[in-house]
Amino acid sequence: MSPQLRLASDEGGMTSTDDLPLSLPLELVIRDADTIAELCSYSEGDLRDEFARKALRIGVIALRQARGQIDAELVRKEGDRLLTTLQVRFEDHARNIHERTAQTLKDYFDPQSGRLQERVDRLVRRDGELEQVLRRQLGQDNSELSKTLSRHFGTESDLIKWLSPDQTTGLLGALRGALEEQLGVQREHVLKQFSLDNKEGALARFIEELSLRQGVLSDQLQGQIETVVKEFSLDDETSALSRLVANVERAQRTITREFSFDEDASALSRLKRMLEHTNSAIEGHLSLDDEDSALARLKRELLNLMESQRDQNQKFQEEVKVSLQTMIARKQEAARSTRHGIDFESAVLELIAMEAQKTGDILTLTGSTTGRIKNCKKGDGTLELGPESAAPGQRIVIEAKEVAGYQLLAARDEIDEARKNRDALVGLFIFSRKTAPAGVDPLFRVGDDVFVIWDIDDVTCDLNLKLGISLARALAVRQQKQQADQSADFQAIDKAILDIEKAVNGLEELQTSADAVHNHSEKMQKRVGLMKKELAKQIGILREHTHNLTPVESV
Repeated sequence: MSPQLRLASDEGGMTSTDDLPLSLPLELVIRDADTIAELCSYSEGDLRDEFARKALRIGVIALRQARGQIDAELVRKEGDRLLTTLQVRFEDHARNIHERTAQTLKDYFDPQSGRLQERVDRLVRRDGELEQVLRRQLGQDNSELSKTLSRHFGTESDLIKWLSPDQTTGLLGALRGALEEQLGVQREHVLKQFSLDNKEGALARFIEELSLRQGVLSDQLQGQIETVVKEFSLDDETSALSRLVANVERAQRTITREFSFDEDASALSRLKRMLEHTNSAIEGHLSLDDEDSALARLKRELLNLMESQRDQNQKFQEEVKVSLQTMIARKQEAARSTRHGIDFESAVLELIAMEAQKTGDILTLTGSTTGRIKNCKKGDGTLELGPESAAPGQRIVIEAKEVAGYQLLAARDEIDEARKNRDALVGLFIFSRKTAPAGVDPLFRVGDDVFVIWDIDDVTCDLNLKLGISLARALAVRQQKQQADQSADFQAIDKAILDIEKAVNGLEELQTSADAVHNHSEKMQKRVGLMKKELAKQIGILREHTHNLTPVESV
């Protein structure tokens, strides 16, 4: 049976209007195991009701802030004011541009007083500049164009006289006489070359040369045929075919003799003797009875090598022991010096770098470089969310400290300055368990900053740092969405963050109790296992919502 709670909230609601009641009775049925366990830890009555009212108020405020309702009115007013200012500026600018453009166009294009109209009238009016120039150059009788054409192309010009067909001494008469003379000469020459009566003509010489070449070609072809037939005759021992047959028979006899075991000098017999000699040599070298054999020499070399390797291993073990002692001494010395803080910082950044590889984020070491603030090196590193995240390119600044006496107030001031110096949305501050302030939870959040307690020598504390990184990534996603003026459903993210913070705090307390009362801690150990599983589940939910975050309309 699920426990039932009856709550009467005496505090104000979301708004302080006159029409809201002073109290509102609620009857809730709680089925969440963690909520039931937390409520059952208080005695039934006013104490449990007061705790439930506070938890409900915190949840309502968190959901209202996540939906962006707090700053909506301020953003709307600022947007209206900005639009009004821009409209006034644009109207003034447009009016000035219009006036200046109208005045300039009027100076040039006004029909009565414009400069362009005055110049056009002066050019195109009667007896104007353009008409005077054209009359002077293109007039009817005494213009320059008329005089030039008459001088070069008139009836009395030399060109007309030379081209006239009536002039026998002109161009056309001279061309006609030259063509007729050349055509007669060429006709007589061609007829003479193709006449058979002319023995020196081209046709007579061609027929004589063709008859001579035909007789010579017939004699040469007959001789070549007789030569080919003679070369392919077996009756002549010197013919090419007879020599080929003799060479084939001789090669056959040689091959048969070389592949016969009856001939001691044959190639096959020599190959057999060579294989037998090689086999005996291999057996001799692979025998351990002969001290000079290859196998015996190999055995001696291996024994010597093993002996040398054993000596080297023993020497290496001694060197490892010395190195371990040196490392232990150096570690103890670093723990007593300020250098230990640098070792702690390196270990933190190394673990964060390994986590960043899993999510596709980019870690940049910035401890030795200045940021946006002049001469300020605050911020040991920045974690930039990868392109696959819900807020790609957003930064988380990281600060690690292992300094004795370093209080929480100083840490908050330093991580706030580091966020401004590195242009980051979220800060992640890591205390060393050895120097952490007393009474501080292992994982908690203050605004946009996440604080973690981590021990470099305790592997179980790695979970705290990993959860801190996940919380910082979720806060960066929410900050990015709020800056873009988008409403998103952050209910699952807020619930996961609150569950993680609560589970980590409870885990640390239960782990301490389990170590103190180890013999009677079966129930506590079981509770620790359940809370670890719940943490892994909430981390999965947190990563899923930050990776696949899509904006939704606010209710």
